[in-house]
Formats: sequence, C-alpha cells, structure tokens
Amino acid sequence: MCCPSATLSVWSSAWLNGAAASDNALDALGAWGTAHEVVAADAETAEWLDLPVSGAVPAQPAQLLGALRRIGAADARLTLPVPGDVRGLGGGGPFTEAALRSGEAALFPSAGCAVVPEPIAEGLLRWIVHQIPVGTEPEFVGIGEAEHLLTDAVRVSAGTLQQLDVARDRPGVRGELKARLRSAPRPGWPAPMPGRCLLVLQRADEVEAILALAMTDEPGGALSASAAAQRSEALRPLSDAVRTARCAAVTEAVRVLSGDADRQT
Repeated sequence: MCCPSATLSVWSSAWLNGAAASDNALDALGAWGTAHEVVAADAETAEWLDLPVSGAVPAQPAQLLGALRRIGAADARLTLPVPGDVRGLGGGGPFTEAALRSGEAALFPSAGCAVVPEPIAEGLLRWIVHQIPVGTEPEFVGIGEAEHLLTDAVRVSAGTLQQLDVARDRPGVRGELKARLRSAPRPGWPAPMPGRCLLVLQRADEVEAILALAMTDEPGGALSASAAAQRSEALRPLSDAVRTARCAAVTEAVRVLSGDADRQT
C-alpha cells in the first residue's frame, strides 16, 4: 500500500542508478492512478527543469525522470509530514505547505528538488515539482530501529488501552481488516527490492489498517470524553511509528538499489 511518493522514490532511484527499466518505473505509478501529469511549482523551477509551470499544459512522468537525471539526482527520500512534525522539510514556504497538505513528498536531496503528489480527479494524479535547499532531507532512522519502534508502539498502545479499560472486541474485525488490506492499491517494486523492506512495509500497512478501523470505531468502549481522549492519545504513537517505518524501509530500499551496478535502459 504505502503511498505514491514511496513508489516514485524507490522506482526513480532504481532507474537513476540502473537497477530498473524506465518503462517499469512508469508502469509502477499506475497503481495510484490511470493518468499522471507533471508541473513545476513556479516559473523559476519550470525553467530550471524544462518543465511546464503550474497552469500550463502539463508534462508526462517520463519527462520528470529525464529532468531528474539532467540535474544529477541520485536517490530519493520519502517524507510523510503531519501538522506538528515537519522535520527535514527545510523550514516553511510553498514546498512545506504543499507537503503538509498532501501528507507526503519525494525528496532528492543531492539535486535540491522535491516532488509532491496532488489528486486532481478520479484516476488523475498531478506531481508538482519544487526547488529545495540542497541537502534537505528527513532525519535518518535505520530500518532496524524503525522495526523496533513499530513493534514497541503496538505493545505499548495495546497495554495502555487495556489499562484504561477502553479497548473492546469488535465482531467481524478480522474480516474487515482483510477486506481493507485487499482493497488498498498494490504497487509493484523493483526485482532487487530487499525482502526486509517489503516485510516492514507490509507490517506498517497492517498496523495502519488496524488504526483506520479503530478510528471508525470511536470511542471504542470509552464512556467519557476524557477516556476517549486518552484512547486517541494511546493510538497516536502507532501512527508515528507507521510513518517512521515506511520512511526507513524506503530509505533502505533506495540505499540498496542505488548500489546496483547492472545498467538497464
């Protein structure tokens, strides 16, 4: 499942480093929409990347890949910002605002470039390209640490809910969980994608699906406003851990794929 920016981060990095074919990279974006378009956020960025500015006739994703190669982009970083946590976005400004609205972005730190997806209509996704200070990137968290944080967050949150006595069984929840996971987009990944990264992404998807069900079941057994607030507070670390795990898995995948020496066209 994950998100469009994760797909772009992994596949563009793989292509830029010869670990994937361009057609496969472009096909992978199809999991997030039947049509994609690319524009630059402003005139200066448009001139720099030779892409149309927002409001003009948009370019295609293949032109984005070409632009990334021309400016020397080497690898991407996934960021999943939320209000109150915009670390690694380089401060305020149009890019930070756009990334927060979207909840995601793909950064290319070595090239000073970032891309934010924006759903336009059913099946249509627009990618908006921004300039960012060279070296701007999210805080690094290793995949091992992210796995630990996710496991620990599940344990602590479950224990807290039990202590608060605001957790309850929900009939049919396993079926709902399976249905939610089956209905989510299933983007493909490059063949050299590390198995550990896939497992972490899968685990994050499962925890996110549980969170989504929990949010539709508010107050989840809580009999007072204060108990409901405590329940929501107990679940919040799970959301943070899911974001951290996804970013760490993508970073590790990009690291491995960027070292693949077999060139493809």
